[in-house]
Amino acid sequence: MPGRNSRRQFLMSAAAAAATSAAAERGPILAYAGTYSAPVGAEGAPGRGKGIYLFEMNPVTGVLGERALFPNAANPSCLALNASGTRLYSANETSTYEGASSGSVRAYEIERPGGRLKLMNTVASEGAGPCHLSLHQSGKWLFVANYHGGTSAVFPIGADGEPGAASDVKRHDGVLGPRTATSAPPGSFAWSGHDRTHSHMIRPDPSGRFVLAADLGLDRILVWKFDAVAGKLTPNDPPSAAVAPGDGPRHFAFHPNGRLLYSLQEEGSTLATFDYDGATGRLRAKQTISSLPPGFAGTNYTSELAISPDARFVYAANRLHDTIAWFSIAAGGTLRFVGEEATRGDYPRFFTFDPSGRFVYCCNQRADAIVSFRVNEKTGALTHTGQYTPVCTPSFLAFLVDVP
Repeated sequence: MPGRNSRRQFLMSAAAAAATSAAAERGPILAYAGTYSAPVGAEGAPGRGKGIYLFEMNPVTGVLGERALFPNAANPSCLALNASGTRLYSANETSTYEGASSGSVRAYEIERPGGRLKLMNTVASEGAGPCHLSLHQSGKWLFVANYHGGTSAVFPIGADGEPGAASDVKRHDGVLGPRTATSAPPGSFAWSGHDRTHSHMIRPDPSGRFVLAADLGLDRILVWKFDAVAGKLTPNDPPSAAVAPGDGPRHFAFHPNGRLLYSLQEEGSTLATFDYDGATGRLRAKQTISSLPPGFAGTNYTSELAISPDARFVYAANRLHDTIAWFSIAAGGTLRFVGEEATRGDYPRFFTFDPSGRFVYCCNQRADAIVSFRVNEKTGALTHTGQYTPVCTPSFLAFLVDVP
């Protein structure tokens, strides 16, 4: 059918041309990749990365072309961009900094156009192993989760974009969960963090009035009221919400409507759905389902979750099983397993959507590559593009549209 094929080729070419034109008008799409770069590495694997890598994304093909490398030998494993795209912050996941039992946070100026990074300053993270950081909506505060230190810290951001000394540090306290996850699949030997408290993620709620942190060891999501003038955290009432004992909350994501929160459990391999009251900061559990396909047996550790730009699907990454699964979101916010796609690499630590929502990029930590997938917006399905971007022990990817 030559006519039909010619028409299809014409439409594909037209779509590609439109995407290229739109990208040219708004500027190049840049991507910053965080890595594990320290000799000790993470989770028994060596850190082979060299620091923070800068790529430019082709908006039509999804190819990532390397532009530059900014050396950082201290495990810049998690990154955060400010709203204006002028500053980048890295959580440097080490156990010591300047002789103290702490990791560090670095601030970089982003030179525009071009996206090159210029180091501004470095401060102690106020706890060992900072693994996650995020910014307050005002841009005036930075939150850091220190995994090995079991602390959550708040840092003021000066007018120049540099973080200052911590305005508040909260040491997580409470009863540790059991070593065996309640919801783990049959035959699972997953265990990673019920030896002590482990602050795994911290983020403000959509209003900026509350700050939430996932503690894997406590099996709880902590909730604080946030004083955006003094930079202080005060326990909410109630101060936390529980997940199933031993399941180990790792990361969470707010639904765009602000009334739902999804929590991903590392050891139980589950997704939990909570109703969220933005007026009181209270969470109410309503569903827990497996992040794995029906019938799976064995050991798995989850890593990352994300909500599709159209808020129709939730995606979750499974390490050892090495897949990204997707779930449809019902009218009430509950989830239903739809499908999964192999990550084409070992130990998917992180994944994210590009700014258009048409591609997903997965950081396969132990395979030393970032792998890209096309997104079917109707079904949520991921299809491998066939592309592998070599990056040693990648752990994070942050996109920025480089508008001069």
